[in-house]
Amino acid sequence: MNAVEYKNVTFRYRSADGAERAAIEDISLDVEAGHRLGILGPNGGGKSTLLKVTLGLLTGYEGTVRVLGMSPEEARRARVIGYVPQRIEAELAFPLSAHQVVQMGVTVGMAPWKGLNARQRTDVEEAMALVGADKVADTPIGQMSGGQLQRVMIARALAGRPKVLLLDEPTVGIDPAGQQQFGEFLGSLVKQLGLTLIVVSHDIRTIAAGCDRIACLSRTLHSHVAPQGLTPRVLAEVFKHDVAAIFGDVHVDAHTASSCSDPSHKHHP
Repeated sequence: MNAVEYKNVTFRYRSADGAERAAIEDISLDVEAGHRLGILGPNGGGKSTLLKVTLGLLTGYEGTVRVLGMSPEEARRARVIGYVPQRIEAELAFPLSAHQVVQMGVTVGMAPWKGLNARQRTDVEEAMALVGADKVADTPIGQMSGGQLQRVMIARALAGRPKVLLLDEPTVGIDPAGQQQFGEFLGSLVKQLGLTLIVVSHDIRTIAAGCDRIACLSRTLHSHVAPQGLTPRVLAEVFKHDVAAIFGDVHVDAHTASSCSDPSHKHHP
């Protein structure tokens, strides 16, 4: 069973002068229930746009998107999708504790004067304990490390008991060693809860460590492979626009040193 399905999905942004630009184009992709999909690609390659379409935050796209058999808008109303956005510095300025932030995951749509019921309080406590955020429950979010903050944000998303969890650039502010650990943590989380996970990132460590399949996206879908299939040639194709921004419009022919037969190429250990 597929938890999320994309069929020939295209979304175009319209500029002030009426011109249209495709942020994502003709995306067809299935995400099996209980699997972990990493979406890898450069900044501006359409990753966040695809997430917003999946969340029902962007409409007017071409093609079909289904989340557990529902449209994105229906899935959002049914609260079957949890979402961890990119780190926003403005949020850190609010005088909120970790516990208060996680409570937000179950108070969406509630009248401000209503308190949590027993089930909601239990959901909050269980989500915090599951990710290890209970140890910093009273800590202001502005005083947390990058890793601690991300666990709190994931607990907030999990408190609503979603079946699909989406994360947008989850390792921003986390050092390389922490990125590897975070990827492994996501894998254990999926196994414990039976979640379907979609992680968007331009960081290869996070994607490779915590995902079953990797979709390489730079406006169009360049590949959909297991982590072992993430070859230098695929990466060069996906990130070639970032390279061109630095060196100009160049041809990139990526390969491993061991497979290179060109004596003019210099390889360094």
